Amino acid sequence: MTLEEGDFVLCTVDRIEGTNVFVNIEGEGLRDSGSETGKAGSRVDGQGSIMTSEIAPGRIRNIRDYVVPKKKIVCKVLKVFDNRVDLSLRRVTLKEQKEVLEHYSVERSYMSILNTILKEKAEETIRKIQNMGSLYDFFEEVKSNPKRLEEVMNKEHAGKILEIISAQKQKKFEIKREIFLSTIKPNGIELIKEIFSNVKNAEVKYISAGHYSLKTESSDIKNADNTLKNIISDIEKNSKKLGVEFSILEK
Repeated sequence: MTLEEGDFVLCTVDRIEGTNVFVNIEGEGLRDSGSETGKAGSRVDGQGSIMTSEIAPGRIRNIRDYVVPKKKIVCKVLKVFDNRVDLSLRRVTLKEQKEVLEHYSVERSYMSILNTILKEKAEETIRKIQNMGSLYDFFEEVKSNPKRLEEVMNKEHAGKILEIISAQKQKKFEIKREIFLSTIKPNGIELIKEIFSNVKNAEVKYISAGHYSLKTESSDIKNADNTLKNIISDIEKNSKKLGVEFSILEK
């Protein structure tokens, strides 16, 4: 598999040896949308390790309170070198954990469809797709370009798989952020209204004085996250331009 520093991966704890936890990495990593584009990842085998200091913040009295063999955990890739992967559990937020678990859930659904339709040819086809990229990204592209399926299977099988995908209810991924806007200017309310008037493709809700929530939805979780990041970036720029204080609640 190909991984980069900053990727998030689903892992299964294999064993605990001294101050290291060894895990098996499942599939391709979910790329951090803030990572450099065009940066080539390193080919690695399916195992990584986590130092005790990267399990959880603060002093750890019993490592098995956090990890035990066969437990599935979401980790962040810290370093990839010499066919080795250093991982962190403590640097993964609840939001990132949710995104990775949803990503793998969708990917397993696609794998199940391939096994149902292709049967003994499924494994070979999955390998072909993974040689081109991730299974998840391939099927997300198929939704807008169905002909891609015929690159890895015959037309009959491609048609059956498209029928299943089309019949499935599109799951909507919801991404939320909370921000704070404040100003002592006498026309502060008008300024904040002006800032929000430029917001498209997101729902804005008032929580309390200066405290607002932003929500966006998409069938592609990465698109939803990137859309909201761009919206918040624009809000921050417009706030600075109008002399309104901006801050974001990090979770």
